[in-house]
Amino acid sequence: MGYMKTFVLMAAMTALFIGIGAMIGGTSGMMIAFAIAVATNVFSWWNSDKLVLRYYGAKEVDPTNAPDLYNMVAQMVENANMPMPKVYIIENDQPNAFATGRNPENAAVAATTGLLRRLDMGEVAGVMAHELAHIKNRDTLVMTITATLAGAISMIANFMMFFGGGQNNRMGILGSLAVMILAPLAASIVQMAISRSREYEADRIGAEICGKPEWLASALEKIAMKAEVIDNPAAERNPSTAHMFIINPLHMHAVDGLFSTHPKTEERVRRLRAMDV
Repeated sequence: MGYMKTFVLMAAMTALFIGIGAMIGGTSGMMIAFAIAVATNVFSWWNSDKLVLRYYGAKEVDPTNAPDLYNMVAQMVENANMPMPKVYIIENDQPNAFATGRNPENAAVAATTGLLRRLDMGEVAGVMAHELAHIKNRDTLVMTITATLAGAISMIANFMMFFGGGQNNRMGILGSLAVMILAPLAASIVQMAISRSREYEADRIGAEICGKPEWLASALEKIAMKAEVIDNPAAERNPSTAHMFIINPLHMHAVDGLFSTHPKTEERVRRLRAMDV
């Protein structure tokens, strides 16, 4: 199922690339955009996880320099009967976390220093279990490719600002402006469609992995409260990665309702506290 979601995602993003290319430069623009899309898809498949970790300045840790976190993840991995991912810490005061990687054998979990400082050990275990659930469900490939391609679509749409008035552009200036607005929006809609449903499922499986739904419920409440007032500057600069985090890291640009990449925290907490593990 994870691979089918990935295929659908790549097809949708590739269609956006081709459409924008056609609007910019007709048939030749379409072919150039198609080539870029293929190259981006292939590159994203193999490297998007490394790019995201590097973008956030994540540092890999092991039992010698972060024994509490590493051993906790190892215990959750044993509970989940899955391969051990690499473990990273991000220097950021906002409590948050994400998982990445193209499959369970090549995966990583990353926690911010704010998460480790502001949550108790049970709550951190709940968060790590949630991220491991994403890995086990093979959500992480979809998440990281979405972030990479959505950012690329926004970039190519911005080219319309510079080339929108060219003689090869079939849409003219007004059409160019429309594409600049609608292409990134379309990419965001793909992100949202994938993100919301997978969060509920990762919450459920994460609660089963750690054995204590209350740990994760309490963690979600604390993270959501702090994320509203503590900046995550890297996420604010690159909103296309926001859907990867356990709680939306954006508070300056966050939008509720239809255009949110995450379900409402209150509903996630309610479902967790209704579980009987």
